[in-house]
Amino acid sequence: MARELTPSGYGVFAAALTTITLLVPLAGFGVRGFWLKVFGAEGWGAVRWLTRSFRFVILSTTVTLLSLAVWTAFGPHDETFRWLLFWLLPVLVGYPFIELVSAKLQLEERYNALALWRMMPQLTRLLLVLLVVSGATGEVNLDTIALAYAAVAFVMINAGFAQLRAMAQGHFVLKGHLKPSDTENIFQTTVTSIVRVSDVARQTWPFALTGLFYLVYFQSPVILLKYLTSDQAAGIYNVAVTIMAAVYLLPAAIYQQYLLPKFHRWKNYDRSRFLEVYRAGNGGMLLLGVFASGAMLLLTPWLIPLLFGKAYQEAVSLLAILALCAPVRFLVISIGATFVTQEHMRLKVLYMGMAAVINVLLNILTIPVYGAQGAAVSTLLSEIMLLTLFLLAVRKHVFGSDAWRGWSLRLKTSAGEIK
Repeated sequence: MARELTPSGYGVFAAALTTITLLVPLAGFGVRGFWLKVFGAEGWGAVRWLTRSFRFVILSTTVTLLSLAVWTAFGPHDETFRWLLFWLLPVLVGYPFIELVSAKLQLEERYNALALWRMMPQLTRLLLVLLVVSGATGEVNLDTIALAYAAVAFVMINAGFAQLRAMAQGHFVLKGHLKPSDTENIFQTTVTSIVRVSDVARQTWPFALTGLFYLVYFQSPVILLKYLTSDQAAGIYNVAVTIMAAVYLLPAAIYQQYLLPKFHRWKNYDRSRFLEVYRAGNGGMLLLGVFASGAMLLLTPWLIPLLFGKAYQEAVSLLAILALCAPVRFLVISIGATFVTQEHMRLKVLYMGMAAVINVLLNILTIPVYGAQGAAVSTLLSEIMLLTLFLLAVRKHVFGSDAWRGWSLRLKTSAGEIK
């Protein structure tokens, strides 16, 4: 899309999609993270939360969708941006289905299926966008691309509904917990009235806000650049954000897809294992982050013109700044994954909220003067601040004096044997 559209047109689309994605954590409202936590602590007994969780997701998605629809209709947009937001509304609805099915596959430890499921929307979008830019659908325009994204969302909604219906009926396997002989009876006799929708909301809000705050300080500069400077600046900055998001896939996959369900289990039943993986993980993430930062500094001067075109050459200087975020962000992900209890999640929300507010304020101050480079520096400063807070918190509240040492410790078993 970046090569096919002008930086200005790409910036408009990026800002519209970012507006949608900033609100998607409020649609699922942290239920995915809550499921990983509660099933790790209660095992099969956590099925009592399923029915109310589904109802809560329907409620939160509806409220978020209506709020976004009002903003789409009455916000300070031009007509092009307004129609883009309208066509992209189904993306918001599809997000909870993607997240909840991901949680189901994580609980089942079906990682091949999880990888395919997470890849489905991205791959399908790519294929449809290729179809659009090939000219098979006629003239390439922003509305056509947005409609392709909406079509993918409807596909994921239908596929996700089938998976979640099966889960609600008891057709899933919970790894790491002994399956009761009367599993079917558990689903049939669970008294759902003992769990209310409000109980689900009280448990899930920290997970929802952490996702929201992360998106605010990682992606909100794209929107602010559009409104405070130009569509072109937003498009160029989004190229840098896209590359950083690709780099962050590695630690996110390791911790948020693979290790997170295990962390919830180890926190309750195997604390020594919890500490061991935390230490080795921090050492590994720091090394990988430094390597990723160096690779970006070396490769992006020729990679960006090759992939995106010469019109986006300015993104090279932005990545020279954002590349410094890589080791910091890798550590933020590995340390933040240990905040798995409710009281620690509240601290995580507080710190991420502080980082998000500081980031937005810095962007408002720096973007009018320094443009996209101001946004990049603001992101780097916010990441450093968040890492500092996480390092202090993990020492004070989670592992004590063990938190800052032993990062070179080798795991006693190979990664394939972590259970």
